[in-house]
Amino acid sequence: MEADRTEAIQALLSEAEEAHGAYEATELNGVYDEQWPHWYATYAIEHGIGQMVGRELSSAQLAQLLAVSYTEYQQQDPGPGESWGQYTAHRLAAEL
Repeated sequence: MEADRTEAIQALLSEAEEAHGAYEATELNGVYDEQWPHWYATYAIEHGIGQMVGRELSSAQLAQLLAVSYTEYQQQDPGPGESWGQYTAHRLAAEL
């Protein structure tokens, strides 16, 4: 079911967000990670996003999708009414 897949992707993106926050705090000493899409993509691939979407993805492909989704999410006016993770999970489930 697409709803189950979307929820699984959203949960994985939430895990990535939490882990990345810890990474920024500890490894980067609180400095904003401008390469976050690559970090998220690597994390998501290592934690099974390929199985969730039913195909293999490269880190570069997924990083690009995440970056585009973030840009589009920020440009929504007045906003999509959902978190970036929810928005992106819906996009990934539909597009992949």
